[in-house]
Parts: sequence; C-alpha cells; structure tokens
Amino acid sequence: MQVAEKPTLLILAAGLGRRYGGMKQLEQVGPSGETLLDYAAFDASRAGFGHLVFVIGKNMREEFEARVGARFAQQLKVSYAYQDIDDLPDEFPATKERNKPWGTGHATWCARDVIDGPFAVCNADDFYGEDAFRLLADFLMQSESSDGLACAMAGFRLVDVTSENGTVARGICTIEEGLLRTVEETTSIQRNGTGYEGLGALGLPVSLAGEETVSMNVWAFPQEFFSELERGMKTFGETATDLKTDEFYLPAAVDAMIREGRGTVHTYHARGPWMGITYQDDRPLVMSKLRDLAAKGTYPERLWD
Repeated sequence: MQVAEKPTLLILAAGLGRRYGGMKQLEQVGPSGETLLDYAAFDASRAGFGHLVFVIGKNMREEFEARVGARFAQQLKVSYAYQDIDDLPDEFPATKERNKPWGTGHATWCARDVIDGPFAVCNADDFYGEDAFRLLADFLMQSESSDGLACAMAGFRLVDVTSENGTVARGICTIEEGLLRTVEETTSIQRNGTGYEGLGALGLPVSLAGEETVSMNVWAFPQEFFSELERGMKTFGETATDLKTDEFYLPAAVDAMIREGRGTVHTYHARGPWMGITYQDDRPLVMSKLRDLAAKGTYPERLWD
C-alpha cells in the first residue's frame, strides 16, 4: 500500500561536537550563511519530504529555532523533539553519572511521540546531496506492507566520506542482492599506505580498501521501527560495559533487526557529493565546495528568501 502523505525527515542535531569544539550544527558554511542543516532541509523539500523534525537538546531550542528553524518554517512543517539523558525505556539501568547523550539510536527513539508515520533519518552535520533524500523519499512513498519491517539506507563509498584532518567513524556494510546484511561500527578510520585502517568490533584493527559501502546514518524506516529501537535500548542497557560513556548507535539497532530476522534494509548508492565538518579544519573545504555548487547552479546563492 502506497503512502499518500509526504514523509517526515528526522534530523539528529543534539550531538555535543566534542571533536569539533562547538555546536557545528549551527556553523554557517553556505554562500549566504547557510548551515548544513539548511541544505538538508532544502534537499529534503525538493525530494518530496513535507515535515522536518529536529532532535535537539532542551537548552538549544531558542537559539536553534532563531538561527535555523525559522528560515524554512514557511515552506515546511517543523517540529522538535528533545534528547534527554533521563528519557529511557522502563527497566533501563539507572545511572546518575551519565552526563552526555546516549547516542544516535537513543536520539532517534526520543522522537517517537512526534512522528506518526514513515520517516527518514539523517545527521545534522553531514551534507548528503539531493539524490540521497530523493532515493529515500521515493522508497517511503512507494513501500508496500510486508511481514517484517521494510527499511532502506542510502550508502556511500568509504573513499568519498573520510576527512583529511583526522579519523572518522563509519558503519561498514555488507550487502547481498541489494539488501543490507551487516553493518559494523568502525572507528578511528584513517588513510594508510595502501588504503585505510580502523578499529572494528572489540577494538580489533581492520584493513579497508576504500570501495566499501558505508552507512552515513541516512536511513528510511516505518513508524514501527521505534519499537525496534526500544528493544535495542533495553539490550544495550543490559550489555554495555560502561553506562557512563558507552553509546547506543542507530546502526547497531538496524544490525540486530536484520540478524534476528525482524526486518530488511534495501540499499541504494547515493551520488553525493558528501561533505562533513568533523573537525575545525574541515570547515574551509566545505565552504569552498558549497560556493562551487552555487556557482554551477546546483544550489541557489541563497537557499531561503
């Protein structure tokens, strides 16, 4: 059965930006002072999304709405959800020593009362390009009911989504016949003499060629996926080695759903280009690339009137 209404885009914007050193979600990088959030909203609107939900910290609302949300509230429905470290499933182990967000899986779960239909998810500090949003919007508006949860991912090549200024973390994917089979969170990825190296499960070193498909946390889910996230949060609470610092990642919930046979993830390759600002030194390069895209007419000089 096709979805009649325009789908929702959930943008994860509550991260602390520890490596970057500030609220990179609000960094002005476009020719007219746009943030990467502006480009996500602009591309999502062109791709067919009709509702934006931002997950932010409660203390961010006033500044965030003034500097970002108000820009496109006339063109799109805009809502907010809050990532609160005390917003946890029943029976989750209590800890008073936690002082940072619980991760992208928890951030997505925090929007469960704001979203009432199929939705896509993306990060606030990544530029994905219109193609990624169009692929997922088309999937959500054409997806038919099935026995399990029908999800989708827009993936990128590893070589296209690294930083010249430090290490990155990426979800390395295994794909068979167009379906995602596994996704493993791999950290400390950096170039070496022959390709890339990083740390995989249990902190063990892995070698990577650069052609691997990676998750950049841009997904499409049915509303029922929130139950999957709650299940994952409870498992995380039981198995985490350190509840003061460990994080519940969105790809971990997806991976568990696939392994345990409760859903499928259709994979698409997004054309990009991808850009991100993990580190301060990434910012000038992103600004230069966005100026080039505006000069080519891919984007207007000013996204919002």
